[in-house]
Amino acid sequence: MNKYIKTAIISATAVLSFGAVAQNTNSAYFTEGYTHRYQLNPAFENEKNFIAIPVIGNANIAFRGTIGLDNIFYNVNGKTTTFMNPAVDASFLNDINDVSRLVSDINLNILSAGFKAFNGYNTVSINVRGNFNTHLPKTLFSFMKEGVENKTYDISDFDAHTDLYGEIALGHSHKLGDKWRVGGAVKFILGGANVDAKFNKAELTLGEDEWSAITNAEVQASVKGLTYEQDINKDTGHKYVDDMDVDGTGLNGFGMAFDLGAEFKPNQDWAFSAALLDFGFINWNNNMVASTGGDKSFTTSTYSFNVDENAPNNFSDEFDKMMDDLSALYELEDEGDAGSRTTMLGATLNLGAEYTLPVYRNLKFGLLNSTRIQGDYSWTEFRLSANINPVKPFSAGANFAVGTYGCSFGWLMNLNVTGFNMFVGMDHFMGKLAKQGIPLSSNASVNMGINIPF
Repeated sequence: MNKYIKTAIISATAVLSFGAVAQNTNSAYFTEGYTHRYQLNPAFENEKNFIAIPVIGNANIAFRGTIGLDNIFYNVNGKTTTFMNPAVDASFLNDINDVSRLVSDINLNILSAGFKAFNGYNTVSINVRGNFNTHLPKTLFSFMKEGVENKTYDISDFDAHTDLYGEIALGHSHKLGDKWRVGGAVKFILGGANVDAKFNKAELTLGEDEWSAITNAEVQASVKGLTYEQDINKDTGHKYVDDMDVDGTGLNGFGMAFDLGAEFKPNQDWAFSAALLDFGFINWNNNMVASTGGDKSFTTSTYSFNVDENAPNNFSDEFDKMMDDLSALYELEDEGDAGSRTTMLGATLNLGAEYTLPVYRNLKFGLLNSTRIQGDYSWTEFRLSANINPVKPFSAGANFAVGTYGCSFGWLMNLNVTGFNMFVGMDHFMGKLAKQGIPLSSNASVNMGINIPF
């Protein structure tokens, strides 16, 4: 029973170790001269045309979460070990939320360019996109640490979701009168992979005299050429999913999404903006389903233990039967291809307000609220920033954020001269690092890029 849980939790925490290339840094929303502001709000325009250096035009390594590596790994007698080591006191559970969250977004810019035409500003982008989300209930850590010390464990909040797809985006920004500017982008989606895994029900009661459990789990996977590998439980005779196999790669779905944005400047001191990003869907070609087939229940009351080793129901044999039945609760059955299905993308809503200091107009203050709209994986963040543009080629900003994933400090510096643009910044400072250079906190980012303006 621990086998499946250990595998899942190790896979989830691996996101903390490697991170991902994430979408644009919110620290740049109010920064003058930041080339890729149009990806934060399609109404924004650049003063110049540009071509991004392939792949490194906008690279961002980032991850977010409410649990870090320092909650999982500990130093015991000079050696790194996990929280399951008996030398690690169970009091570490006091620092873990009831439900921990891990999120990693991908937006790798392959090619992009912007140019003035059609009475406005236009952008073309080719990107690789994706996201990973997971929920880890505190009871999962309790179960792995304490075993049968507690009587009841409910780990039904344990789930994971991931998408991987490509997009071709065409954007246009247009001025309306003296105070308004609007913009939008249409995105053609090329689906790569989608996986949703969820424990709909997982209630374990581990008492001294009786063990019982009820589980209900399901995995939906849409990946080109994917099949489930099966094995047979020799004791129960049941087939169950033992692994996944992917024979080749390729497109596995198509969809469409839209970015919509607007900016309103009532006077020279104030500017208000709003944007809805990635409002769209993907229709996946196949949906390989594996599940428990509804609720599975188990109780030890159906077993009778006999101390006589020669008896048919001797303790050893009965205990082995009990463990086989208990493990079968987590054995998923291959239900085959359920056909196509449609999933919504995780949309993002950005709302911004910017104030220019009248006594020094090169200094501006901004407040940005970013909210991801993605069902159980939704999150929100408020970011207050100060941005300075002392000379035209150079701009910089510093900010403080608070939201679903806690508090953080961010900054960004941008150099924009004739024929050359470079920026570097962070939405989250790295904080303390492990010996391997990995942040102990699950919130960190580094954003940089090189572009050619003309």
